[in-house]
Amino acid sequence: MTVLDDRIEMAEESAELTLDVMFEWLEKMPVPEGYKTEIVGGHIFMTPQRDTHWDIIADIYDQLRTKYPRKRVKSDVRMDYPGHLNGFASDVVALAEGSRRNDKGLWLPEDVEFVAEVLSRSTAGNDHGPKKDAYAAAGVPVYLIVDPYAGEWHLHTLPEDGKYHACVGFGFGEDIDLTGTVVGLTLKTDDFPRD
Repeated sequence: MTVLDDRIEMAEESAELTLDVMFEWLEKMPVPEGYKTEIVGGHIFMTPQRDTHWDIIADIYDQLRTKYPRKRVKSDVRMDYPGHLNGFASDVVALAEGSRRNDKGLWLPEDVEFVAEVLSRSTAGNDHGPKKDAYAAAGVPVYLIVDPYAGEWHLHTLPEDGKYHACVGFGFGEDIDLTGTVVGLTLKTDDFPRD
């Protein structure tokens, strides 16, 4: 069977387009190793993981682990968010104590306390646009965007009515003070590499 045959068969199997159907398609597709896939607004995005990208994710993960147990910090795990066909695989997620999964085995967005996305050139518009809106609609208290190209970060807080009402940004080297948020710690950015 060819990829085209698989796609025709998949299209015939389901009349309703859902995130589950789209992720089933992705599982059947030959996604190259080292690529992250997610669905934003019903569109499939595949981005290559780079060393710089991974180093920043690992740095944030390590710093979150000073407060959060390992099982409450996730990376590249599918979570479905509000809006039309939003199945994200966020770079870093910290879950609240007592977090639970839905009947499909997916973590619930209302249990997310923190999300960090490290920009890729090809999908930066998603992180600043539809993903930010979906995180705000889900009530994610802290959303951090890290830009290795500009060497800066942008922190979004105070979600209400589907929007973040506070935003601050600085360059790498400036601490990210989350002590006044549910996260309750400060992230160091001195070692964030630039692309």
